[in-house]
Amino acid sequence: MTLKEVYNSRSVEEVVGLLGEYGSEAKLISGGTDIVIELKNKKITPKILIDISKIEELKKIKEDENHIILGSGVTFTEITENPLFKGNLHGLHKACKMVGSPQIRNKGTIGGNIANGSSAADSIPPLIALGAIIKICSIEGTREIPLEDYYINKLKSNEIITEIKFEKLNKNQNLNFAKLGLRKALAISRLSIASLIELNEEGLIENVTISSGALGKYPMREKEVEEYLINKEINETTIEEAITVLQNSMDERLKGRSTLPYKRVAVSSILRENLKEFIKTRTEVEA
Repeated sequence: MTLKEVYNSRSVEEVVGLLGEYGSEAKLISGGTDIVIELKNKKITPKILIDISKIEELKKIKEDENHIILGSGVTFTEITENPLFKGNLHGLHKACKMVGSPQIRNKGTIGGNIANGSSAADSIPPLIALGAIIKICSIEGTREIPLEDYYINKLKSNEIITEIKFEKLNKNQNLNFAKLGLRKALAISRLSIASLIELNEEGLIENVTISSGALGKYPMREKEVEEYLINKEINETTIEEAITVLQNSMDERLKGRSTLPYKRVAVSSILRENLKEFIKTRTEVEA
């Protein structure tokens, strides 16, 4: 198939109409950090390209009383430069700051990171930990699904992700992120862990969500670790036991995989870093 036309769309409605008309023959492009490489290497051969980079409603960061809402066209740089993502949301800030090079962060978008579907996408574990919901539009209407379910049932060929939203955190909650790449500069994440932890008045974990990247076929919740951590105080003993719980879960999930021995060792480092960062952050807040 030969690329015949590029549409410079100005509205979501126009994009939805084009996707409804062309379906699998069309591909969306915004930052282009992934799709340009795929086009060059002929991994994809669309008939139509739909440029959504100029659609203003996809480029907005908004908040209401209870939620923060990201347009799917918001770049990683725009997230890292927005004060909303400092403080107890610094885990998302950190993950976006670690995406590729400055040039990639300037062009790459949060929606593109989701739609690309990589198990190693940096921004996804923090968003899953936050319980993020994605809004998807097509000629059939609008639907919203939890981000953690997206990787099981991905986009249809006539759909576009328009928004990502999650609930604001309270003062007792904190989002953290840790990543292990092959090298510091431009590292594609090989393993990553995000945690959203809420303490009660006694300093014990009241609520916790742990999510991982590249520890399976897609980013996912680590529910066994979550269950272990409930009502625990975060200390050296708890951290080491949480690592064991995660390793046991990986043993079952990655059974027979050649990468398992490496990942068992590596995951101990990043989960330890993540939970110790939480201790450090809470200490700084209370000081």
